[in-house]
Amino acid sequence: MASMIVTSLTQSNLLRFPASTAFLKKRTRYAISFFNAGKKDSQINIQANKGTKLDCPILKRWEVPWEWQTALLTSLACGISFVLTGLIETSAIPYLGIRIQELNLEEKAEILFVDQGITTAAVLGVIYSITNTFQPLPQDIFCYELREPFNLQRGWLLWAMVGLVGALIAISLIGATMSLFSGETPQRETDALVRLLPLIGSSGISTACLLGITGIFAPFLEETIFRGFLMVSLTKWVPTPVSIIISAAVFALAHLTPGEFPQLFVLGTALGFSYAQTRNLLTPVTIHSFWNSGVILLLTFLQLQGYDIKELLQVDFQIFNSKFFLHILGSDSSWSRGDLHEFR
Repeated sequence: MASMIVTSLTQSNLLRFPASTAFLKKRTRYAISFFNAGKKDSQINIQANKGTKLDCPILKRWEVPWEWQTALLTSLACGISFVLTGLIETSAIPYLGIRIQELNLEEKAEILFVDQGITTAAVLGVIYSITNTFQPLPQDIFCYELREPFNLQRGWLLWAMVGLVGALIAISLIGATMSLFSGETPQRETDALVRLLPLIGSSGISTACLLGITGIFAPFLEETIFRGFLMVSLTKWVPTPVSIIISAAVFALAHLTPGEFPQLFVLGTALGFSYAQTRNLLTPVTIHSFWNSGVILLLTFLQLQGYDIKELLQVDFQIFNSKFFLHILGSDSSWSRGDLHEFR
């Protein structure tokens, strides 16, 4: 419903790429673009500047076909659809005959997997239904290009590795600085990862479900929202580096963990710059996926080795918090209602 209301308010005019000039050489590469439906062969037109000035992709803006009203209302519609999906799922559980208290850890992990899949489909459906009114979209919006992963300028896997290493170094420095000024190692706040601990390493099924949630659904959803839509939209009015900073701040705030804002902000900035460099959403999605999946695999390994991962847990991690997610995990008797209320 939210997407239908917003779609009716969008404008139908489309901003097109400027025509090529004599000093620009056009090079075409084939790409996969899930949001450019209706085109048999989706292409990316990359204009290589042969002039004397250095070509710097992170300074270039996107050609955004929608106005600020569409950007604002789409963001609101995504938030509303996210909340409504969680509420509907939570309300539907009793009518489906599911008794959360009687579920084992594997069954809870499976339900969480289905929940995240439904949420991802619902929110991305909102974005698609709105942006689809501006078809055909510019070729570097919502683009997932699989070719040339190690291209020096736009290789998605190469720059994903660069961004991941850079984020790890920067976040380590931030943590060391915070520890130096505070005099002690900062403690993690109660967040979704703490609620996941009983599921980590409990079985192969639960671990696989968590990897699907954190390594596929969450990165694809978050990067499409924060980088693919929000960051790109902002470049219509502000320079690309500024849009990266703004979207990184929103990304950090959206995780509802104020104590971890610096680390999340640094990660969001790395994701933004890597995306601006390649114009390929596979780059930030890969960084995000490796980050989340790496944490799950590391904690699973430590759990199997007999370590107390609650004490060792000093890594940064992101996963969407939802009322449905908390409802499932909060039903276990090992979590008190007081702790759950404080977490919410």
